[in-house]
Amino acid sequence: MTGLITVRTSSSRFPEKCLSRFNNDNTIIEHIINRTKFFGIEPIICTSISKSDDILEKIAIQNNIKVFRGSLDNKISRWYHCAKYFSLDNFHNIDADDPFFDGYRMKESLSLLQNEKLDYVKPSNYSNNGGATEGYSISTGFIQKVYNSYNADNLDTEMAVYYFEKFNSNFKTMIDPEYSITINNKIPRLTLDYFEDYIFLNHLSFVVKNNLKRREIEQYLIKNINFSDLNIHLNELWKKKQLSKKI
Repeated sequence: MTGLITVRTSSSRFPEKCLSRFNNDNTIIEHIINRTKFFGIEPIICTSISKSDDILEKIAIQNNIKVFRGSLDNKISRWYHCAKYFSLDNFHNIDADDPFFDGYRMKESLSLLQNEKLDYVKPSNYSNNGGATEGYSISTGFIQKVYNSYNADNLDTEMAVYYFEKFNSNFKTMIDPEYSITINNKIPRLTLDYFEDYIFLNHLSFVVKNNLKRREIEQYLIKNINFSDLNIHLNELWKKKQLSKKI
């Protein structure tokens, strides 16, 4: 099973966030690489040809993993050409913004894609609205179909699902994990877009010793509601900005 770690250093909200220190020993991108390996998923750094991303290629080489560089803006193009270059039948998108992703659920998603011969598998509502437990599993045949229609290098396809939805495709959505929780009726925010997220997630990396198990993270959050509520409001701001990119 292969995970494409989708990452760039350019970010308007929090520049070079993937290079920020995490848990006092690794950068966030190195943490993502190590977490991917732990779950038995082969990581491939999928980044851009921008000079600013040279550092990500260097990190990939230092960690003895594969790297692919493609379009800066068109993530669909980057995914397709990466999958084609490495002769992948399918892959799971691992967002470098999600340092506590659940590799077990990613593998479940990939198995569902393969066993039922789906075009793609969507993340659960819990993951998609802040929980950040898994990404998309995608067949190379389907991403090629999408790429054939949306292949301009300068096309911003950050919200790739909106392009997926333009096709009559065979897909399923992951059910919410059994450890799902809400804080004041809202899903906790465990994805990294803003500096406030970084402070919140870095704190979790220290206090939740066994953070490889998502249940441990959720248990800590539910026991520390005042802390957990700190960055949840950013979900609404993030969602508003993402919806503005809908085509």
